[in-house]
Amino acid sequence: MGKNILIVDDAAFMRMMIKDILTKNGYTVIGEAENGIKAVEKYNELKPDLVIMDITMPEMDGIEAVKTIKGNDSNAVIIMCSAMGQQAMVIESIQAGAKDFIVKPFQAERVIEAVSKVIG
Repeated sequence: MGKNILIVDDAAFMRMMIKDILTKNGYTVIGEAENGIKAVEKYNELKPDLVIMDITMPEMDGIEAVKTIKGNDSNAVIIMCSAMGQQAMVIESIQAGAKDFIVKPFQAERVIEAVSKVIG
C-alpha cells in the first residue's frame, strides 16, 4: 500500500490520533502541518498522495488551503475534517475541491473508509 499522507490540524492530539489510525492501517504519514499556510508549503514540498485537512485553523483555514493547493495542483486529493454542525463549511470545502469529509470525533473505520475510497 504505502500511500503518503499529509495531516493538517491545529490540534496536535488530533494529528496524533489520525496518524495512529493511518499507520496502523498501512499508510505512511509523511508530514504534518498546524495551519493552512504550512499545509500549502508542505504540500508543495512533499507532494503527498492525500491531504487530511481540518477546516477551522488559524492564519489560513482549511477551505482557503484547499483552494490554494488545488490551484497549484488540480490532481491534489484532499479529505476535510470538521466538527459536528459545520455542514455549510463541509459543502464549501467540497465545492473548493475536497473529495470527502470526516466528522470529528473520529471513528477509525470512517477515516479508513474515506481514505481507501479516495486513494485505495
